[in-house]
Amino acid sequence: MRTTLLIEIGVEELPAIPFLKELPNIEKKYAKILEKYSLNCDFEFFYTPRRLVFFHKEFLLKQPDKIEKLFGPPLQIAYKDSHPTKAAISFAKKCQVSLDEIKTAKKGEKEVLYFEKRVEGLDSKELLRDIIEEFLKSLSFGKSMRWGSFDFSFIRPIRWIGCLLGSEVVNFNLFGVDSSNKSYGHRSVSYEPFFYNSADEYFKKIQNSGVILDQNVRKEIIKQEFEKIEHEKDLKIDQDSSLVDEVVAITEYPTVLVGEFDKKFLKLPKEVIITSMKEHQRYFPIFKDKKLINSFIVVSNAYTKDFSLVIGGNEKVLKARLSDALFFYENDLKNSLNSEGLKDIVFLENLGSLHDKIQRELKIALYLYEKYKTSLSENQTKEKLTRAIELSKADLLSEMVYEFTELQAIMGYYYAKAMGEDESICLAIKEQYLPDGEDAKLPTTNFSSIVALANKLDTLFSLFSINKIPTGTKDPYALRRATFGVIKILEDRGFSFDLDKDLKELSKLYNKEIASKIEEFFIERLYQFFDVNSSIVKAILNSGERDILKISKKVKALDNITKSKDFSTIFSTFKRVANIIKDMDESDIKVDQELFQNEYEKELFNEFNNIASKKYTSYEKNLKELFSLKSKIDNFFDNVMVNVENTKIKQNRKNLIALIYREFKKIADIK
Repeated sequence: MRTTLLIEIGVEELPAIPFLKELPNIEKKYAKILEKYSLNCDFEFFYTPRRLVFFHKEFLLKQPDKIEKLFGPPLQIAYKDSHPTKAAISFAKKCQVSLDEIKTAKKGEKEVLYFEKRVEGLDSKELLRDIIEEFLKSLSFGKSMRWGSFDFSFIRPIRWIGCLLGSEVVNFNLFGVDSSNKSYGHRSVSYEPFFYNSADEYFKKIQNSGVILDQNVRKEIIKQEFEKIEHEKDLKIDQDSSLVDEVVAITEYPTVLVGEFDKKFLKLPKEVIITSMKEHQRYFPIFKDKKLINSFIVVSNAYTKDFSLVIGGNEKVLKARLSDALFFYENDLKNSLNSEGLKDIVFLENLGSLHDKIQRELKIALYLYEKYKTSLSENQTKEKLTRAIELSKADLLSEMVYEFTELQAIMGYYYAKAMGEDESICLAIKEQYLPDGEDAKLPTTNFSSIVALANKLDTLFSLFSINKIPTGTKDPYALRRATFGVIKILEDRGFSFDLDKDLKELSKLYNKEIASKIEEFFIERLYQFFDVNSSIVKAILNSGERDILKISKKVKALDNITKSKDFSTIFSTFKRVANIIKDMDESDIKVDQELFQNEYEKELFNEFNNIASKKYTSYEKNLKELFSLKSKIDNFFDNVMVNVENTKIKQNRKNLIALIYREFKKIADIK
């Protein structure tokens, strides 16, 4: 039989960010625990900042009965001279039956003692306390807290637990709270609890108490209000999806309001205003004709008819923040960018100051400049590159970045512009840390890319030089992310970078034998970077290729070809090619046409020469041409005996096959 089940965990306000990080796991963890107790069934999950709610329309009143199968010792051990041994008696005792009731069964090749018993399922209400406790303890929010004199902990204190099975309250005590059929509405409506005797009554009363329980409904209300404001006032709201999720998580009754701030603050860089709004106050910036205006959106959780005090309060808070920011900004403009103070800021123990880091980055940047200078414009000189590197970290000394650390590099861009620095220098300062995340933007110019590469490569070399190498899942200095960033930039900009030659050259700047370790680290990342079968990456790397740009192009070319329907049929031929020459020395291969004895050898050789002599615009075209040799190779294998007695002819035929293999290996090792 089935009935409704309503579970509500009432808490003090949940912090949005840690809660949202765990949110994707909540329903999975709950479902897994239900399955463990053989009570798995469909459910709905709702949340507000003060509650987690699970609702089952049809929940089992009782676990299903099950058949438990018990296997005992083999017969030869269970009985000796037709008498039961201690092993047989112990098995019967374990099964809680007499030895006469024990049967035998086949297990593998042996006949063993066997007993089968029916285990009656427990009533669900006897299990719900354990289910809820196990679920709550399974949640991982990063941080938890204790309250009162209790020794248990949770992300926030648990204040009430509702558990209603059908119309029956399931009574238990958990985390110091007695379960009941009471709940609380919106704080602005009442601090008194309300009681319910059915799930339907709960949903009606919670709605009448100023709580929109369904998070999806709250999100839709917010989005509809956004669209209404945009349409009516011809504005564009920065609808940051993660910020929308945050305000959904911190509201029980969301109302979208528009506030304003003094136009004088618009002289601040827009990033400062937006950061003050989004990061510190959870406000949404508003744009008109793609320009930031002196208005903002706040999503209120108040339950009232008069929002004037709410709007006024939020305007006052934002004014204070922007006043501080304007003060910092004007002071910084007076002081200008200067790197001297960086000598007093430690970058990392054993790696000197931030000024020392800049000097190392400059050496790398100048090395890269010589490699890529043909891709730069005439006015993007070595001197400008030097200037960009010298100023790159100077904004760390500014009051603005001290207060708003997330604006590092962005403020450097604005301060450099105010000083009249070249646009290339300003932009390079701004983009020096890009990409700074998995889906982050990349530097927009070749000049900026060199500065960004220098920053990331120095971080890698520096940390490796003091043996701060990531192990397992630990990567405190984000070196894996830095490596991915290097690969992405090289690929995006079309820059060649040889993991053997270039890393060895750069390692000389550090006087450490670390090039091979960094190369190995890069190669590990390449397997993760490309979304292809790992054997494709391995085939490219085994060919000896170490240029990241070429590796990228070759991987994509080979991956496209392997996805064709008939590839497995084609490849079987070339596996045979690889097998024939697997023990050969590929360095000295010569084919003597005078030793050819039939037309199939000649046809294969001529067709191969025709393909090998062409120039190709892509690796994919080259590979397709090489794979087109399949029919000629099949004819060769069908009509030509390779392992003949004449050693010269035998070797000549092997050499012909080896020529084809070697041409493939210029792109990928087909073994």
